Amino acid sequence: MPTKLQVIKERFSLPKPWDTVVIFLLNILIAIPTFIIAHQVLIDPEWPGHLDRILLFILILTVIQLVLRLLKTIIIICIFLYLIALVWGTLFGGYGFRSVFEDYQAMIYTMNENPNPQDIIISKLLPFPNKSQIIDAVDYNNPKVRNFALKATTLHFQDVKGHREYRQIIQCFAIFKEIRNRWNYVNDPKGREYIAYASESLEHFSGDCDDHAIFTSALIRAIGGTPRIIHTGGHLYPEMLIGTRADFENINFLIKEVLFKEESKGKEVHYHIDERGQVWLNLDYTAKYPGGPFMSEEILGALTLN
Repeated sequence: MPTKLQVIKERFSLPKPWDTVVIFLLNILIAIPTFIIAHQVLIDPEWPGHLDRILLFILILTVIQLVLRLLKTIIIICIFLYLIALVWGTLFGGYGFRSVFEDYQAMIYTMNENPNPQDIIISKLLPFPNKSQIIDAVDYNNPKVRNFALKATTLHFQDVKGHREYRQIIQCFAIFKEIRNRWNYVNDPKGREYIAYASESLEHFSGDCDDHAIFTSALIRAIGGTPRIIHTGGHLYPEMLIGTRADFENINFLIKEVLFKEESKGKEVHYHIDERGQVWLNLDYTAKYPGGPFMSEEILGALTLN
């Protein structure tokens, strides 16, 4: 009499050699980002012909292959259910095969360009309310969003001379100022969390805190800045990457003595330092200048958009 586990194995087992092919393809998909992380983290002994990196990739493939084969039945079941979900999404306009391909391609490209590629994986795994909706809503590639970001950089601080190394940050501050001058806080519909795309908010410059965070993040990213959104429980707000502590000292001077002299007079510039020692500046809608007071010191999550 076959056991339940044997029945499940027989039902979801693929005919040879298809199970081996599926496991190997999954191995490749996992091994590539794993190799990128290992390549960045491990010291390069500079062997001839990059032999050390070739051996590293083979080792990663072998280890993952062994693990996947041990969990083969569970993995095949999960893949089967995932494929059903993707077919549904493809047919009815949801998250489908094309979305998976584009997300994977973007992740690999971003990891390859990022000095800390593991952060890309971590940011996708950490809990964050409405994460996928927020990422989609930061539509910085939308031509209207990009064009407004460009226009905003011409409306403020054009007369500031020097500080060439911080030109991009000054342009991001110009965007912050234009949004601050025009933003109108409006609550979501009663009993519903509405996530507005940045291109939507562009029409009326209105919305709640998450709409402002999305809008600001999209515009900053549209001109090459690195924003992130902070989750404090009942509030979301945007921050932007400044750089090192030395960079912050220079930016602090620019804010208090050049760009926002009146708004920040006698006040403190607020910021956070991440686990890598990088400084992030508060750009909440309640702030009159970059680095204005936090509405809440609590941080439950951070979603970096790079």
